[in-house]
Amino acid sequence: MGKQIPDTIRDTHAGFTDAQAGLARDIRKQESGGCLKNAHRTFQQGIQCVQVNSMNALASIQDAVLVIHAPLGCAACAGQRAVERYNVYKHHRGGNLKGGVVLSTALGEKEIILGGEKRLEETVREAVTRHQPKMVFILASCASAIIGDDIDAVAERMQAEYPDVIFAPIHCEGFKSRNHATGYDLALSALQNYVIRDARPAKIPGLINLFATHSLSFADQEEMRRMLGAIGLKVNILPYSATYEDILRIPAAEYNISVCQIFGDQYMQFLNREYGTPYAITGMPIGSDSTDRWLRAIAALVGKEAETEAFIARERAAVRDEIESIRKKTEGLRVCITAGTGRGLAAATLMGEYGMQLLCIHTPYYEKSYVEDFTRLEKYHGDEFLINVADMQPCEQINLIKKYKPDVFIGMANWASRLGIPCTHILDHKRPTFGYRGVLYLGRKIEDALDNNNFNRKLQRYTKPPFRESWYQEDAFKYMEFPEVERQ
Repeated sequence: MGKQIPDTIRDTHAGFTDAQAGLARDIRKQESGGCLKNAHRTFQQGIQCVQVNSMNALASIQDAVLVIHAPLGCAACAGQRAVERYNVYKHHRGGNLKGGVVLSTALGEKEIILGGEKRLEETVREAVTRHQPKMVFILASCASAIIGDDIDAVAERMQAEYPDVIFAPIHCEGFKSRNHATGYDLALSALQNYVIRDARPAKIPGLINLFATHSLSFADQEEMRRMLGAIGLKVNILPYSATYEDILRIPAAEYNISVCQIFGDQYMQFLNREYGTPYAITGMPIGSDSTDRWLRAIAALVGKEAETEAFIARERAAVRDEIESIRKKTEGLRVCITAGTGRGLAAATLMGEYGMQLLCIHTPYYEKSYVEDFTRLEKYHGDEFLINVADMQPCEQINLIKKYKPDVFIGMANWASRLGIPCTHILDHKRPTFGYRGVLYLGRKIEDALDNNNFNRKLQRYTKPPFRESWYQEDAFKYMEFPEVERQ
């Protein structure tokens, strides 16, 4: 069967850059003038992998097995993260899930030289025999792509051998794209191309597909179900912990929505063209203001404006007093944020609600889809905060944090903790960070970080920062070249 959705990469999206730096006002002016260009790093520590996000998207699907056609390290790294997160979901849902199975072909020297298709067929047969899945996703890797193994041909041979099982090859080799969100696109495309195919089920009144990133906790999923249920919608959350039947319901939904500016956007456009399903694209519902915008975008989509405004008023009133109480402690604090772009933008909005001042935000990407949200941050923080577009460049991050000396750091605190700075993060796989209840949870986390910073102070006293002291005297962007871009 020909693919309904061909493979694409996000690197060619309007305004895309994964290497840039400057004050918010300068980045905005360059983008609006059409002259924002990707800088060039002469030294780069690493980059996130396309395959990781394909694996994250698919690993929790029920009655499915992922076969990673790669050396063992690929599955050991990404599979551990995906399965760990899946096990948390499983615990919170009472243990009644059947997914999270990741197998590796463990390519070695012999396969790299002579080819690994035989090894892949053996692994797929073992997956089917051992787990009796409804779906087998075969994921390519850098190694298997370089040696030219034909995973499509293997999938076709396995389909003929096991006609009751769906086999879906996914070309998610790490070097396919510099934007790791491409891995999500490839995973969603595989669900359409190989599972849904050309099915055209009848529409289910009031059903809305919610395409959600792998970083959502089960508590966040339940909170979104609660919020959307309050305005009369039934929610089909995808692809995490989805069943085969949930996937087949995708074209039956009346509406589509996402929890991030870019997650699922290309797939929702396809569903709109092919099935006539209307959709809305908005940012993450982290913080009261961002949740308001998220709900109102959905309300405009489904015609539930009155119900939504009543719900927003009730929810706002329920948390107002505690937000004001927390704000007394956070007002005026200076903050640096490191997070995925959609989550980081929403977090920066939340910091503004708590009266905090954004000094710098480290974000993997900057592209057209995010411009409005970056501009909106200027309402809270002015236009002089620094935007560091960097996909996994901790040397730049810690250099800036050491110079800025923020009162609070928001993000994964591996390095910032050693500077004695109060740290917390907004990526929680166990508790709610979304919606109005999430506003309180994240506010309490910031309070806890401020009140209980002894551990970080001891780290500062007894450990060393990860780089030589001379690095912290250098320009954080020493290894970036900005052709035809004048940085202020």
